[in-house]
Amino acid sequence: MAQVEKKAGLLRKSSASKKPLKEKVVLMYEEIFVREDPAKNNPRFWEELFLMKVNLEYLEGKLESLDGDELMKVKDNINSLFQHCIQALGEEHQIKVVNALQTLCALFRGVHQKNKSTSGFDIINMLMGFDKAELRMKDLMESLDTLLCGDGSESLKSLCLKLLLCLVTVTDNISQNTILEYVMINSIFEAILQILSSSSSRRQHGYDTVVLLALLVNYRKYESVNPYIVKLSIVDDETTLNGKGLVISQALSEYNRQYKDKEEENQGGFFSALTTMVGSMFIADAEEKISVQTNEAILLALYEAVHLNRNFITVLAQSHPEIDLVTTPSAPVPTTPTAPLGTAPPSVDVMSSTELPLDPNLQTSNLLITFLKYSSIVMQDTKDEHRLNSAKLCLIILTCIAEDQYANAFLHDDNMNFRVNLHRMPMRHRKKGADKNIPSRPLVCAVLDLMVEFIVTHMMKEFPMDLYIRCVQVVHKLICYQKKCRVRLHYTWRELWSALINLVKFLMSNETVLLTKYNVFHLALLVINLFNMFITYGDTFLPTPSSYDELYYEIVRMHQVFDNLYCMVLRLSTNAGQWKEAASKVTLALVNIRAIINHFNPKIESYAAVNHISQLSEEQVLEVVRSNYDTLTLKLQDGLDQYERYSEQPKEAAFFKELVRSISLNVRKNVSLNTLSQDVLLKEFSSIS
Repeated sequence: MAQVEKKAGLLRKSSASKKPLKEKVVLMYEEIFVREDPAKNNPRFWEELFLMKVNLEYLEGKLESLDGDELMKVKDNINSLFQHCIQALGEEHQIKVVNALQTLCALFRGVHQKNKSTSGFDIINMLMGFDKAELRMKDLMESLDTLLCGDGSESLKSLCLKLLLCLVTVTDNISQNTILEYVMINSIFEAILQILSSSSSRRQHGYDTVVLLALLVNYRKYESVNPYIVKLSIVDDETTLNGKGLVISQALSEYNRQYKDKEEENQGGFFSALTTMVGSMFIADAEEKISVQTNEAILLALYEAVHLNRNFITVLAQSHPEIDLVTTPSAPVPTTPTAPLGTAPPSVDVMSSTELPLDPNLQTSNLLITFLKYSSIVMQDTKDEHRLNSAKLCLIILTCIAEDQYANAFLHDDNMNFRVNLHRMPMRHRKKGADKNIPSRPLVCAVLDLMVEFIVTHMMKEFPMDLYIRCVQVVHKLICYQKKCRVRLHYTWRELWSALINLVKFLMSNETVLLTKYNVFHLALLVINLFNMFITYGDTFLPTPSSYDELYYEIVRMHQVFDNLYCMVLRLSTNAGQWKEAASKVTLALVNIRAIINHFNPKIESYAAVNHISQLSEEQVLEVVRSNYDTLTLKLQDGLDQYERYSEQPKEAAFFKELVRSISLNVRKNVSLNTLSQDVLLKEFSSIS
């Protein structure tokens, strides 16, 4: 027994003294990082290297540990590795192709990580050499194009897209990524279209493809001619456009479903029991915690499609059964999203649902409805920077839609009615389920509902002025279309008028605080001119004469708000302060509203006195209004139905630059964390001879 223990001790001692064995692939990497050509002593060096499983962690770590000078000493070997990676992409042996793609990812990331301050030209020199860069990148892009368009492995195609996402996002600001010049010259746009037009490839690669295209479109978009912008703007193939729309719709639907699951989870759990016992004081706090990370990448893809390609507008209205009702996954969804912001693709369950059962009882949906539901969620809480950006982008997309003639045609089409259940912010003065039985209406009603909901729910200390301006402008553009085409929309306009009046009331109540940060008169002018649109042209688009009467009733009923606004703008327009001009414009815009108030108020008071009534009913006031239109004199105001069309450059350029930076950082993080695992790929190819 003692003899055995002695032997065991000896064994332990000897094994502990040995250095841990290095993988052969690591030993080969070490040979690359010395000055000598590794193939000098071993002619089969490169061939053997690509047969071995890549050690991404070591290779990236080694590259990151070397500064520019140290890298330049082994530049020839790095150039040679890059060249042999590209050569390996043409090999029939799939394992070599996989390893070459993974090695390229490590090269792009590793070299950039350490040399962030180095110019793009120096990085190109380190990776492939100035003199060979054009040829190497041409060969690389052609190989990737061939792999993406071929009939090969889907996992290989996925890895090609991961490599491209890795390449596009290696710098924080993609416009500073000089290597992308070669991606512009050697376009893979056709490969992207091919993936989106095929249901099988779209199912597996659609999300990465759509995000990749959105990023490529934003490369130096204001400084030079970007071929991806040009090509995206002229795509007219219905299958491809519908394919892109389906990918975006499925990603947004997945987000909506996750939010709905969390909402139901909160309602049915501890908080529900708690609020039953102690009243509703905790409702808002409990529900504020319902947050699913926003997907800015897919929203950017939708924006670029709507903004650049007029043909894509038709895709917004393409009907299909409601995805998020059909594809409830059997496995429970984790309560916390695992993928970072802007990178979470839809679950496989959702992406695989290209053929959905056509149930006659099932609500039909389309991309626009899915987008409106998504917007109603992200626009609830704008305190977080990412949600604020998402809400802003949602309103920019709605602005583009509201300006488009064709989009307006289907938004207002009486034959295209949908029941759209928007998410509403929990508020103590209204019941959460009050809007469950929404009638089937033209889609423009849902857009207006969304705008009204935003106006009502964001009058707060941290006032989102920019979002309010965009919101009111969307409403204005929709009304301009209705006036122009004489569309009499059956909508509860009174809710909009009430929301706008309360907004004016809020602006005045918080005048001192708001004026230190914003020009509140710009927003006030937009609101007053919306009322002027209704007053001047309401007879051409309001659904019934009684709607016009109700408008006057609301103005007269809430006359104190307009009187107070007039006093405020008059005070500031007569002072020689910074707001003089802005306030003067509001003073002039109020002329007809004041004429209505000054005309009808004495008539109403007289009616009450004659009939000995202390408080008139709504119907009695309406009767006074109807019988006194003839003697009312209004001024014709010019330009009420005119607006400045949306333009990204220069106003929104800074916003999109920061948004793309944020998306790029998160895509890079996602690619580096969990999408380059070789196990699945090697298992798939292990049987290939």
